[in-house]
Amino acid sequence: MTDQPNTPVGGSGDEPDPTRPRFTDKRRIDPQTGAVREPAADEHAAPGEHGAPDDAAATDEQSASPADGAAELLDQAQALAAERLADLQRLQAEYVNYRRRVDRDRDVARDQAVIGVVEALMGALDDIDLARQHGELEGGPFAAIAEKLEAALGRFGWERYGAAGEPFDPTVHEALMHSHADDVTEPTVVQVLQPGHRVGERVVRAARVAVADPGA
Repeated sequence: MTDQPNTPVGGSGDEPDPTRPRFTDKRRIDPQTGAVREPAADEHAAPGEHGAPDDAAATDEQSASPADGAAELLDQAQALAAERLADLQRLQAEYVNYRRRVDRDRDVARDQAVIGVVEALMGALDDIDLARQHGELEGGPFAAIAEKLEAALGRFGWERYGAAGEPFDPTVHEALMHSHADDVTEPTVVQVLQPGHRVGERVVRAARVAVADPGA
């Protein structure tokens, strides 16, 4: 606003008395003419003009500070995400190993249970095999019972093994008799004295056999 000092009373255009108080009229509307007064040139100056360089520097610092803070937060978030991902992968690997161990232990426990049943029934299974070899099961009612028992055990991985003419394998055969024969080129089972029993790959009882070695 334009500063308009009051003219001293009774003044005739002479210089005002410096000892008299001065008043500044800052009204936007001239009370005499009603016109809008133009603001003075010094009022157009922006506040803190003399401190403009400092304000500009402060503005630069404020504009740069949020960017630096955002980058730091992003780095922290990425580091935390990588840590959580590593934890998740470790837990996943531990869970997979746990499932494998549980499945393996379950299979072992199942095989042990079946082996225990086969060992308890081994005498009856041997009698069934002897009766079948002598033809005592043909046409009798006991044949159906024997077949059902063997089929039930077979569903759990049991099998009877051992036959004449197969190569001798000390891991699954127990040689009770030895002889020599000219018609064999390797140790061969020539007679099964007692069949073997196994559950899956586990031998419950090795087949007891007579073995013929190649002739000298």
